[in-house]
Amino acid sequence: MEELSELLKSRRERKGLLLREVASKIDVDTALISKIENNDRRPTKEQLKKLSKALEIDFMTLSTLWYAEKIYEEIKNEKNVDDILKEIKKKVKQY
Repeated sequence: MEELSELLKSRRERKGLLLREVASKIDVDTALISKIENNDRRPTKEQLKKLSKALEIDFMTLSTLWYAEKIYEEIKNEKNVDDILKEIKKKVKQY
């Protein structure tokens, strides 16, 4: 599965946009876009929504990657990762 940072960077490049142009579109500085694309920083959910519009990427696709990476970072060093994911799946099905 492609990483969020890779998807954002490849789409920006395909659209022929400079970092500063994307930064301007979502009202952040260029350094932040660079950090997001280099996977040094995770965008906020609000920034993700703006990136979705600016880069014309389906928000559900971006949010799926965003949440997956966020959850992974929290549980990656746990010994019972499979059990944790099973419990998450159960809770999601309940709602």
